[in-house]
Amino acid sequence: MLHKVKNIVNLSARGISLLSKNYKKFEIADNTEFVSKVMNSSVPVIVNFHAEWCDPCTILTPKLEELIGPMDDLNLAIVNVEKNPELVHTFEVKAVPAVIAVSNGLVVDKFIGLVDANMIENLIKKLRNQKPEVVDNKS
Repeated sequence: MLHKVKNIVNLSARGISLLSKNYKKFEIADNTEFVSKVMNSSVPVIVNFHAEWCDPCTILTPKLEELIGPMDDLNLAIVNVEKNPELVHTFEVKAVPAVIAVSNGLVVDKFIGLVDANMIENLIKKLRNQKPEVVDNKS
């Protein structure tokens, strides 16, 4: 009996780690999912507003995936502008691709259009350096 419990625990632990890897890049289906996976995320998130018909988007999205992929402390959310008009309105997206960087529920940076790799890397650096301040109440 104990052996069966250990196997279940091991499978569960593997399942959890696999789920966390899949969570790294995800498509946003609606506002509720955006709030839970982006605004309430424990790690910073780069949000890529894109459209399937947008040629610059087809170039930018794989580049973002490539740069963010190896980073454990950063997620990538994909928002299809045609399927999420409320998010487009909320974040005042006027053109695609539009990218916003969210940390601790706040937008810390953004850019619009197809940009070079240096600009993306600078955005990532800025986002990864946004650590919550630890307040020491000891005096």
